[in-house]
Amino acid sequence: MALESPKTTATRNVTFLVIVAALGYFVDIYDLVLFSVVRIKSFHDIGISEADMRTSGEFVINMQMAGLLIGGIIWGVIGDKFGRIKVLFGSILLYSVANFINGLVTDVNSYAIIRFIAGIGLAGELGAGITLVSETMNKEYRGYGTMIVAGVGLFGAAAAATVATHFTWQTSYFVGGGLGMLLLFLRVGTFESGIFKEVEKSDVKKGNFLMLFTNRKRFFKYLYCILIGMPLWYIVGILVTQSPEFGKALGASEPLSAGTGIMFTYFGIAIGDVFAGLFAQLTKSRRLTILIFQVLSVISVIIYLNSKGITEDKFVWLCLFMGFAVGYWATFVTIAAEQFGTNIRATVTTTAPNFVRGGLIPITFIFEFFVGKYGIITSAYIVMFILTAIAIFALSQLKESFSNDLNYLEEDIAAGQGNVLS
Repeated sequence: MALESPKTTATRNVTFLVIVAALGYFVDIYDLVLFSVVRIKSFHDIGISEADMRTSGEFVINMQMAGLLIGGIIWGVIGDKFGRIKVLFGSILLYSVANFINGLVTDVNSYAIIRFIAGIGLAGELGAGITLVSETMNKEYRGYGTMIVAGVGLFGAAAAATVATHFTWQTSYFVGGGLGMLLLFLRVGTFESGIFKEVEKSDVKKGNFLMLFTNRKRFFKYLYCILIGMPLWYIVGILVTQSPEFGKALGASEPLSAGTGIMFTYFGIAIGDVFAGLFAQLTKSRRLTILIFQVLSVISVIIYLNSKGITEDKFVWLCLFMGFAVGYWATFVTIAAEQFGTNIRATVTTTAPNFVRGGLIPITFIFEFFVGKYGIITSAYIVMFILTAIAIFALSQLKESFSNDLNYLEEDIAAGQGNVLS
C-alpha cells in the first residue's frame, strides 16, 4: 500500500479545517439570528404586549450584542495567548449550553440574560475560524478559504428560519444547542495554526488587547477595520429584523415576516460572499470589492424604503438583494486578519466582527432618536447614509492587504523593524 505524500496529507488537513470552520460558522449564525427569527412568536408566549414588542426586542438583542462585545475581547485574547483551537472548543460549548437554557425562559429579563451569555459564546467562532484558515492556507488562495467558510456558514440563518417555521421557538433553541454539541465531536480532528505555534515558543507579548490602543497608527487601523462593516449589521439588525414595523409604515398589503426576511437576507449574504470572494481573487483587491458592495447596499436600501404597498414577494426579493449587497462579511473579516501581526491577529479578527455586531447598540439608540423626530422611514435613510459615508472613508484609509504575508509580529512592525518569523 503506497504512503500518502506529505503534500497530499497537508492538503487534506487544510480541506478538513476549512470544512469544520464552515460548519462551525453555520451553527454560529443559526444561533446568532435565531432570536430575530422567533422574536414575535416567543414574546407572545411569554406575555409581552404588542405595544412593547419592538422595545423589548431591542432590549434583548442589545444584551446579546453586549455579550458579543465582551466575548470578542475574551476569546480574542485566549486565541492569541493559548491557541485558536481552544477558542473554537470553549466558545461553542458556552453558547450551546446557553441555547438549551434559552428554550426554558418565561420572562423578558431572563431571556435577555441568557442571550447575553450566548452572545459571549458566539463571539469566538468566526474570528478563530477565519484566523486559522488565513494562517494555514497559501496567501494567494486564502480568500477562497474564507469565502467558503462564510458562504456555507451563512446558510445557518436559513436553517434557523426553516426550523422555526416547523417547530416551536423552544425547540428551535434546543436544536441550536444540539448542533453545537455535535460540532464539538467533529472539532476533535482539527489542528493548530503552524504560524501560531512558532509565536507560542517566543517571548513576544501575545493577545495584549491594550496594544491596539497604545500606538496611534495601530489604533486607527483597527478602528477603520471595524467601521467598514457597520452598514452590514445595520441592515440585518434593524431594517430586516424590524421588517414588520417597516411593512406597516410602507403600507404593506400583508404583515411582513422578520423570520422570512432574515432567511432570504442571509441567502443573499451567502451568495454575495461567494461573489465578493471571487471578485477579490480576480481583481486582487479586497478594498475595491468592498467599495462596490457598499455602493450596492445603499442602492438596495433606497429601493426597500421606497417600496410603498410592498408585498411579501417583493419583500423576499429585496431581502435577497440587500443581503447580496452586504455580502462582503468574509472579505471584511479577512481584511482585519491581514492587517495585523500573528501575536495579536486572533484578538483583532475576533473582536472586529463582534464590535461591528455590538455597534448595533449605539446604532439602535441613534436610530430611535431620529425615529422620534422624523419617523421610521426617514430615520432609516439618515442612519444608512451616515454609516455608509463613515464606512467608505474608513476603507479609503486602509492599505490593500490581498497578498500580505501573515508571518510577522505586530510589535516588530510597530518598531519599524518588519521582522518576519523564521
